[in-house]
Amino acid sequence: MEQATDQPEPLDLALAAPERRRLGPVTLILACAIALTILGLTILFSATASFKQGPTFYLTKQLIGVGGALLLGLIASRIDLESLRRHAPLIALAALALLLLVLVPHIGITVNGSRRWLGLGAVRLQVSEIGKLAVIFCLAHYLAINQTRLAEFRRGFLYPFLIMLAAAGLVAREPDLGTAALITALGLLLLFVAGTRWRYMLPTIGAVIGAFALLVWLMPNRLARFTAFLDVEGNKQSGTYQLYQALVAFAAGGVDGVGLGQGRQQLNRMPEAQTDFILPVIGEELGLYGTIAVVLLFTTIFIAGLIHLRRAPNMFQFLLAAGCILIITLQAIANLGVVTGILPTKGVPLPFISAGLSNLLLMGTLIGILVNTQRTWPRPPLSRNKRIMREIVQP
Repeated sequence: MEQATDQPEPLDLALAAPERRRLGPVTLILACAIALTILGLTILFSATASFKQGPTFYLTKQLIGVGGALLLGLIASRIDLESLRRHAPLIALAALALLLLVLVPHIGITVNGSRRWLGLGAVRLQVSEIGKLAVIFCLAHYLAINQTRLAEFRRGFLYPFLIMLAAAGLVAREPDLGTAALITALGLLLLFVAGTRWRYMLPTIGAVIGAFALLVWLMPNRLARFTAFLDVEGNKQSGTYQLYQALVAFAAGGVDGVGLGQGRQQLNRMPEAQTDFILPVIGEELGLYGTIAVVLLFTTIFIAGLIHLRRAPNMFQFLLAAGCILIITLQAIANLGVVTGILPTKGVPLPFISAGLSNLLLMGTLIGILVNTQRTWPRPPLSRNKRIMREIVQP
């Protein structure tokens, strides 16, 4: 009895073939993203049924966004990421230029006191979505080329923190404190994953929390929104009206839901039901089962992403893929926290589901990058314990 040599025999290849054909974690992520998008299109039609423009108006816009997301996802899935990273400084400068440009009066479009959009004809682009993608790309590149110096204060913490802070600070200036907090959390998590020292991060986290608290204190409308959040029932006619109606929608849906198209809270009762507060519409029409299904789909994306990261060939692509997973997950957690009253009310779209062109384009790009990594990362070799013993018959 002899052990098979390392030369691939026909029987070895036959056993290894199913290993190569097995669907990867990103395929599961892609399936979850498609399921969430289809659910979003279905619920969007119901959530906008009472709008004066009619449900087809918003559904058509969302379908255009889905088409754009598919195009960007296809491009991202085929591009050479290693070649693109050579242009990381230009990408960072372009993103900062757009974040500055949106703050210029008569160029940036102001809605409800916030200047967050650039107009491209009939299309409005929220540039903070570009900022999210630029932060993960540039941080992944910087941390990868300095991975041997991450224990140092300047190269391992200060410089990458300033990269993240520049984007978050400009977004906060719009003002959009929710997205600024999301970018800050994303940057700090990437630093942690890369291996930055805790003794640098812990004081900074405390300082960041203090800075956001100070900004809220200096902005009377944000402070009023936060104090109203502390008493939802008592402020249901003013500061927490939207949140209160969302909770009523969840309660009305119960376990089984009232049925697709039968919801009542989106009928001019719950503002922005098609965007940031679309989950309560799901909760009312599809019930607890529908809400749990959404949570499970996002949980699956996160877990499958963690499994996929184990195959990363280098630190740059590891951090880039991790950043894509973190953006989707953090944004989903923030939206779920807001619409259930766990977090103060803040406009954060639910990935793949909420109406909105800019975030949908970002999600398509993130999924495209993950598909790219599944296509280009090497497959794990056949494990040693799966190799067979074969008998050599002497003539």
